[in-house]
Amino acid sequence: MSHRIFKFTRFVWILSFPFCAALLLSSCSGVKTTPVEEPEGPVSIFTGKPGGIKLSDIGKEEYESGGGLPVNALLWRAALDIASFVPLDDVDTFGGSIVTEWHQPKATPDQRLKLTMFVVGRELRSDAITVRAYIQNRLGTEWVDAGRDEALGRKLEDLVLSRARELRAAATAETVN
Repeated sequence: MSHRIFKFTRFVWILSFPFCAALLLSSCSGVKTTPVEEPEGPVSIFTGKPGGIKLSDIGKEEYESGGGLPVNALLWRAALDIASFVPLDDVDTFGGSIVTEWHQPKATPDQRLKLTMFVVGRELRSDAITVRAYIQNRLGTEWVDAGRDEALGRKLEDLVLSRARELRAAATAETVN
């Protein structure tokens, strides 16, 4: 008797499975979807932002000549050099951003500093680098935001530009000799 019940149950399951699958699939046909816009050009695999480098382009002439880099390599290297006195928190090569951790200079124990640097252009120009310096002051055992230090940000931008010019001069000297 139990053998017959097993066969009958199996028979019902085999017949009902395709019906249930068809019912589920047909219920999805009424769902409206909107197409996703594809970004123009490569997208960073780390951030999802436009301006990345396609992995298939690595090794091609355009990439080697700097045509595929989203930011100026000299400014990028100079920004990393200038920010090296503070521990780095987040570095996005494809997006051109550098974020440091909070740094407390020994000279000012009740104040700390955090930097964000953005290399936004391919040319070595003053408007291709933006530095924001955020300050916090100690109030008892708490750190309180004091805002941005615009003057320090501009000084650091000037340092990055000077360092980038030094790197360019050194690279030019190497190719001439």
